Amino acid sequence: MRVLRWIAVAIALTAGHADGQEIVPQVPVVTVDQDRLYSASLWAARVRERIRIESEALAAENRRIEAELVAEERDLTERRKTMDQAAFRKLAEAFDAKVVDIRQRQESKARAISRLQEIERQRFLAAALPVIETYLRERGALIVLDRRVVFAAVDAIDITDDLTARINASVGAGEDLPMDEIDIPADGRAEPDDASGGQ
Repeated sequence: MRVLRWIAVAIALTAGHADGQEIVPQVPVVTVDQDRLYSASLWAARVRERIRIESEALAAENRRIEAELVAEERDLTERRKTMDQAAFRKLAEAFDAKVVDIRQRQESKARAISRLQEIERQRFLAAALPVIETYLRERGALIVLDRRVVFAAVDAIDITDDLTARINASVGAGEDLPMDEIDIPADGRAEPDDASGGQ
């Protein structure tokens, strides 16, 4: 708790007013709610809408395919009455293989939609990193802690709302930013490049 008391004292000493202007607290440790930082962003709003549209489109496609397969199965059942057993078995096996193939393709589409949220979150953090670094330098901050793992902290060191506004203004919804312009390492964590680190 000594660290928290020290931070509180530092804020109390720096959060006064000069010529009627509020001074931004200069403390080395700040906190961010990563979930809120992303969920409140224009980027996340775009992703949610895209996921909604693609999910509805996939559901409609699944309903159409299901209706076609039901009709095809009924037709196959009717044809069985007049077909040789060996010939029917061949058609039935082909139909079963077709159903399995379609199911796998549709499940693959569903998984791709599910992965989209995490992929776009990683892209958001990578795109926002330069904005975050600039803001931290302005605040005189050296360390950013995830608010969820901090036992207790004063609200003055939470920069989530300020960062959200700045990222929205700088990065926006991210719809015009090509995939290859955002470097996401293999471990999925956005890291600063050499040009932006710690100067």
